[in-house]
Amino acid sequence: MRKIIVHMSVSLDGFFEGPDHDISWHRVDDELHTYVNEQLATASTFLEGRVTQELMAAFWPTADQDPEVSAPMKEFAGIWRDMPKIVFSRTLDRVDWATEVRNEVDPAEIRALKDRPGGDMVLGGADLAATFRRHDLIDEYRLFVNPVLLGRGRQLFGPSGAPTDLRLVEARTFGNGVVLLRHERAR
Repeated sequence: MRKIIVHMSVSLDGFFEGPDHDISWHRVDDELHTYVNEQLATASTFLEGRVTQELMAAFWPTADQDPEVSAPMKEFAGIWRDMPKIVFSRTLDRVDWATEVRNEVDPAEIRALKDRPGGDMVLGGADLAATFRRHDLIDEYRLFVNPVLLGRGRQLFGPSGAPTDLRLVEARTFGNGVVLLRHERAR
């Protein structure tokens, strides 16, 4: 069975973006980007909200043609462009770059996708993660904790109705100070 994995960067105080959608504080160097590429290359699908998809589509489809980007960024451009994607949006009808659009999260459909063979599915976007969490569809959380305190911005996890028990399966520190905390859903 495939897993659904939340894959996000956060500040030490739990924000995924600062004021005005600022993510310039994300510390992604070649070491971290290479690790992320290795993980994402084995995935079967990106699950994205509209905002995440629009941000990604604004840069990654042609990033590997820019002579100024690093080798890991060029590699990621190909991974993102070629990976099948499902975008959840009530306003989009069609999206390019190997993307299907769904108007809402149907838990039965998502469970059926999980039952298919293939690599895990990677979920990006705080609103979409909250919806998947509400339906108990997330199997793993891979949070890249950046060594910065923002003090304000948008928190990754908002209030929820009940606690979610997790089990730490990996912790890794990168040279730039980012710490990966990988937790699986305790079932």
